[in-house]
Amino acid sequence: MAKREVDIVIISDVHLGTYGCHAKELLKYLKSIKPKMLILNGDIIDIWQFSKSYWPEAHMKVVRRIMKFITEGIPVYYLTGNHDEMLRKFADFDLGSFKLLNKVVLNIDGKKAWIFHGDVFDVTMQHSKWLAKLGAIGYDTLILLNSITNWFLTAMGRQKMSFSQKVKAKFKDAVKFINQFEQTAADLAVAKEYQYVICGHIHQAEIREMTATDSPGTVLYLNSGDWVESLSALEYHNKKWEIFKYDPAKFNTDADEDDKTDAEDLDAKLDVNLLLERFKQEAS
Repeated sequence: MAKREVDIVIISDVHLGTYGCHAKELLKYLKSIKPKMLILNGDIIDIWQFSKSYWPEAHMKVVRRIMKFITEGIPVYYLTGNHDEMLRKFADFDLGSFKLLNKVVLNIDGKKAWIFHGDVFDVTMQHSKWLAKLGAIGYDTLILLNSITNWFLTAMGRQKMSFSQKVKAKFKDAVKFINQFEQTAADLAVAKEYQYVICGHIHQAEIREMTATDSPGTVLYLNSGDWVESLSALEYHNKKWEIFKYDPAKFNTDADEDDKTDAEDLDAKLDVNLLLERFKQEAS
């Protein structure tokens, strides 16, 4: 299968190591593209909820696929988020084409792009981290229950539903938080004279021109969504931004399943369980 060439791909909120992560779908997407640059904008590995008892092979294969991009010399930026905040003490790590950072400013075709995860705007993260972690566990449980429910709905020929989307729609505070998050990002980006501000964190894919609240100026706000529910990414190609949304109908072939990268002895190459345990020990 011919790979689709893309100038820049941005993904965030994959949450590898949790039940809600759609690693198989993400793997198919990563196999289908040939990016000139890959930006991992936070919460790729969910170190908060990491457990030795749950690290499926598909999750390891996603890591291996990203490593393959690095060995091919493709620039890969890993920007830390709140669920992988333990990596922040290693920020500014640089190894070949791989860079571990908290944020980055890139010049994209003459326009400055300010890229970071976005949890810095989350008041809960700043003042009640224990509450945020508790909420993350509840969210993962909700996603698991949602997956089981959707399996039964599909078996009965009925349409799938999203529990979290229904919860967000019911609570005005959730909508208000998303709006405030986006406006805050836009206001700061305009003040810093950036043309793009690109975030993750809120699991809400978006591309929208936004006007600053208290000063003249606009900025293109972008959010890469997530790989728990929306299964989305940002793509930049031919000087244009687009939201990619995973469509199972377009990935119904397993022709690339015999990929040599997947067939390697993954455990011998990288013991992720041991690595993440070390990160947790370092942070405690």
